[in-house]
Amino acid sequence: MYLEQRIYTMVPGGVAEYLKHYAESGRAIQESHLGEALGCFTREVGELNQLVYLWPFDSLDERARRRAALLADAGFAVFRGKVRHLLARQENTILVRAQAAKAAP
Repeated sequence: MYLEQRIYTMVPGGVAEYLKHYAESGRAIQESHLGEALGCFTREVGELNQLVYLWPFDSLDERARRRAALLADAGFAVFRGKVRHLLARQENTILVRAQAAKAAP
């Protein structure tokens, strides 16, 4: 399993507006292509004005296929247009479970 961590740093005060648009027009489209996220989190301590998404994928090929389909969706392009001005920075990381952390069979 692969876990994609996507961190979006918003302009100050942008998180609430982003989440409003996400609930109204982004989440359903995104989940129809990517599946259900493990979660969307905000930070209480440390760097503020951030959203952290965790997306599970069985393989990197699956991730590439699903993300390509999402980016080809016209409805998602409309959502991105509504929130682009709120984003200051984006970071993406692919996480792989450490071998020692896997459960024994």
